[in-house]
Parts: sequence; structure tokens; C-alpha cells
Amino acid sequence: MNQIIQYKRTLGFLLVILGASFWGIGGTVAQRLFQQDNLEVGWLVSSRLLLAGLLLIAIYKMTHRHESIFVIWRTKQNAFRQILFSLLGMLAVQYTYMMSIAIGNSAVATLLQYLAPLFIMAYYFLTRQSPLTKQDGIAVSLTLVGTFLLLTNGSFSTLSVPFMAVLWGILSGLSVAFYTIYAVPLLQQFHSLLVVGWSMIIGGIVMSIAHPPWAIDLSNWTFSTIAYFLFIVIFGTMLAFWFYIASLHYLSPKESSLLGSLEPLMAVITSVWWLKIAFGGYQFIGTLLILLMILYLTVFQKKQA
Repeated sequence: MNQIIQYKRTLGFLLVILGASFWGIGGTVAQRLFQQDNLEVGWLVSSRLLLAGLLLIAIYKMTHRHESIFVIWRTKQNAFRQILFSLLGMLAVQYTYMMSIAIGNSAVATLLQYLAPLFIMAYYFLTRQSPLTKQDGIAVSLTLVGTFLLLTNGSFSTLSVPFMAVLWGILSGLSVAFYTIYAVPLLQQFHSLLVVGWSMIIGGIVMSIAHPPWAIDLSNWTFSTIAYFLFIVIFGTMLAFWFYIASLHYLSPKESSLLGSLEPLMAVITSVWWLKIAFGGYQFIGTLLILLMILYLTVFQKKQA
């Protein structure tokens, strides 16, 4: 019995690490498309959601041929929960994160998004599901100091990225927190492929009202543009969200959000190494403090378990 539990937890760790890595790298690739290919944020969000969602639903149908893809929509309660998850979870995460990248950069956007564990912690405290501990206080302190250094590079007079990039990044963190917590009841009833696939399709349809995927001039697209776009759709969207949500079958929401520490790390590494994003000394210290917070909480959670 213990071996089965350990196997499931190991699978959960693997899924969340892969998903977080794909998401972090995908953010850097998206920044490249924004800067060098002038892709519009709304178009990229609607296109990637629709394509990735359709692929996930197709995979589900191929692997579950005798089961209906519309099972989620058979009751009003499940349908309402799925729609809310799609709009306030999936679509909100995608759009706020991409806006933060477009205005600022993928490294800062991903690190701000990774404030989500603190928001999840606050939710559990406010709903009296989990008390605040000394360990929580240390984690909050590390995060606040790290975020300040990251955004200001040690100077009170200016931010290292525009204010709106910071705002969109914080909203992205809130969206991830909602996405992580709200998905659990759906996953208890339905396959993760269905939950994630339908949420992407719904989010993509809503986004397409203002940013239709077909309204794009492909004449200036190069082979690299196509390759980067497909990478974002398949790895940075479909697999990233599928693996992250699937990890919630085996781990708690708090564990999944904390164990995705490779997400900001991969975003920072690829931004600095590939896109040559300038990072000051204080910003590196801030990044290390945030990653230290994630590592600290992860190790503490493991000991508690």
C-alpha cells in the first residue's frame, strides 16, 4: 500500500515539474514572438487555447473511445463549475500572464505568477482550513523581500519593469491560485484531459470574440515563427496545463503549486541565456530568495507529510 502511495506521489512530482518547466520555457518563447514577430497578445491567447484544447479533447476520445466527451455538461452544477473554471481560471491565467510578458519580460512575469502559493496559503487561512505557522511567516518574508529586489533592483525610485507588467503579473498569480484550488472538485469526477481540454476551448471561444484566430497575416511568418508557435501550443499550453492539473490527482493544491519551482527558474534561465535579458545583481538576489522560499516550503511540506 505504501509503495502505491509513493508511486502516485512520485508521478505527481514528475507531472508538476514537467508542466512547470514547459510553462516557464513557453513564456520565454512567447516573449520572443512578441518582440521579434510582433504577434498580438489577444491573438496568441485565443489561438493557442483553441488549438491546444481541441488536441486534448481529441487525445481523450482516442484513448476513451466508448466514453462521451460531453459528460461534463450533463448537469447544470458541473457545467457551471466548468465554465467558471474556464473563464476565471484558464483564460485568466493565460491572458494576464501573456500581458505581463508583453509589457515587461517573461522572467519577471513568471516570478510574479509564482506568488500563487502565498495566495493559496492566505485562502486556506481565511477559510480556516489551515492556520498560519512560523514556517508560513518565513516564507512570506522571503517572498516579499525577494519580490521587492526583483522589481526594483534595490532602488526605491524605479521599477525594473513597467507598473502594468507588475499588476498583470500579480493578477496572474491570483488566477493560478484560483485555477489550482477550483480544479479539485472537477478532477474528482472527470478525467483531467476533459477538464483542461474543455476549459481551453471555452476560454479560446470567448477570447476569439475580440481576437479571432483567423484574423492574422501569415505572409511574414518564417519557419522559426511557426516552430515557436507550435512549441507554445503543444508544450507551453497543452502539455503544461494537462500535466499540472493531472498532478492534482496525486498531490494537494498547495503541494502542486510549491513543487512547480522549476517554472520561474526555467523562465529566468532561458530569458537571460537566450533573449539576453539584463538582470541586475539585486534582481538575482531577489530571484534566489523567491526560489529559496519555494524550496523551503517544499522541504517543510515533505517533512510534515
